[in-house]
Amino acid sequence: MILDAFRLTGKVAIVTGCDTGLGQGMALALAEAGCDIIGVNRKIPHETAAQVEALGRRFFAIQADLSQQSAIERVVTQSVEKFGRIDVLVNNAGTIRREDALSFSEKDWDEVMNLNLKSVFFLSQAVARQFLHQGNGGKIINIASMLSFQGGIRVPSYTASKSGVLGITRLLANEWAQHKINVNAIAPGYMATNNTQQLREDAARNQEIVERIPAGRWGTPQDLQGPVVFLASGASDYINGYTIAVDGGWLAR
Repeated sequence: MILDAFRLTGKVAIVTGCDTGLGQGMALALAEAGCDIIGVNRKIPHETAAQVEALGRRFFAIQADLSQQSAIERVVTQSVEKFGRIDVLVNNAGTIRREDALSFSEKDWDEVMNLNLKSVFFLSQAVARQFLHQGNGGKIINIASMLSFQGGIRVPSYTASKSGVLGITRLLANEWAQHKINVNAIAPGYMATNNTQQLREDAARNQEIVERIPAGRWGTPQDLQGPVVFLASGASDYINGYTIAVDGGWLAR
């Protein structure tokens, strides 16, 4: 049965930045599909933990600042100690800074790049080493953005980081597909999350955005649930290095 290929029963997934929003939605989707969840956040995601456990799955919280390189190996070590293995990694944790390019600071550049791009590469590297040790492959899902394809305005480091996510997704897929490690990405469109609150509160800008989206609405965390389960499952075993836009048709216009 084809639906069996989408089941994740007995799998273990690390989801970074799953306290709220898109990360929380993806963690719950993976749990519904059968995964136990390891949530990596700066604070304990109590609400996400309760919802995962209500689905009958286990949840283990790791507090870590992924912008610091010292946190990476600890995340993998604690995950394996707790659940014995890792099958899926969702690199969702990210941040954004808004300022004109002429005024953008080095501090804002480094803080965004360290979390949005550097941590994605090095956590993927550490988890891939665990996949190789386990010997049966694994799934890595990076979270890109519309700004992986477009330039944006007043978000220079975010645009650079998300363009980089698209690139390293391809690079890692090229190197690791031979080991049955699938590396792909999801590029959310304009989503109703904390990161876009300023845009949605600007009535004129909000109207401009909604009018440009063929679907006629902002996306929600639920819109990423199907794609993340697909990319985490055996149904996507022959998909490597691809970034799926979940954008209501934004890029098509």
